[in-house]
Amino acid sequence: MSDITRRNLLAAGAAGALAATVRPAFAANKITLRMSTPATPTDQRSVALAKVFGPAVSGFADYQPHYNATLFKQGTELANIARGNLEMSITSPQELAQIFPDWSIFTAGYLLRDAEHQKKVFEASFMDPLKKQVEDKLGVKLMTVMYLGRRQLNLRFSKAQKDVKTPADLKGVKLRMPGTDAWQFLGRALGANPVPVAFTEVYTALQTGTIDGQDNPLPTDKDSKFYEVTKQICLTSHLVDQNYIAFSKKVWEKMSKDEQATVQKALNDAADSERAAQLKLEDELQSFFKGKGLDVYTPDVEAFRKHVQEAYLKSDFSKDWPKGMVDKINAL
Repeated sequence: MSDITRRNLLAAGAAGALAATVRPAFAANKITLRMSTPATPTDQRSVALAKVFGPAVSGFADYQPHYNATLFKQGTELANIARGNLEMSITSPQELAQIFPDWSIFTAGYLLRDAEHQKKVFEASFMDPLKKQVEDKLGVKLMTVMYLGRRQLNLRFSKAQKDVKTPADLKGVKLRMPGTDAWQFLGRALGANPVPVAFTEVYTALQTGTIDGQDNPLPTDKDSKFYEVTKQICLTSHLVDQNYIAFSKKVWEKMSKDEQATVQKALNDAADSERAAQLKLEDELQSFFKGKGLDVYTPDVEAFRKHVQEAYLKSDFSKDWPKGMVDKINAL
């Protein structure tokens, strides 16, 4: 992200925080909570929020999810919350790292161990300064963490055509990664040639050969039907992927204490529901993909871990990480 773009986004947050005339939309005396997400309606995040969060807050709020980036373009949601144009979104460490370099620590491969470790890190007290930074600068509250899954490599060619055992085997492979610097760096750290493609365009890019592969958790691969246009899944588990529920601070402050407590509990419950569903799906989906004719196998994970960690430690990203944070994360 350019300095100009970063300043514009921070300015939007400041303006939003000061705009006393901006109020959340009301319908029938209920607060309207619009969720903008690039996820599909059948994505486990979408399902959990619709089935758990929506009903739990229905007494005072109207939850209105907008899927497939139809309300706001992916990557613009935080700016729209900051400006008072949106109430909720799903954001990521990679997106936050564009604005706050400290957050790049959570873009690093092989840092978080599993879903439970991920949850403990988000809830730890050492995370409070990072959350406050986002709240103070953007007017965005990070409410809870959602487990997206362990990201795996999903490639167009078969294992017989290219058997990926180490990062060296990914040389020249056009791997779709989101367009931020953090995502692109991860793609290079894995040994591939990262190509920025919007999530909504990945299926077609795989189908046409614009890209050779993409990386996502197995439930996302199934939900988006990437198995229809790929031939193998290499189980690198290079990132325990996470999303955060971003919530408008202005809307939050207009709620009563009881309403705030209900919203927080409902989001935590939705995240717990989604986490359990994702873990169950991950256990089941290897057999599903094999049944669809894909090669599913585990490479030399230690070779990937060593290569990725060395790349991060030598990069400018690690210079921005909060001092001692890695040790605190490892200690949990």
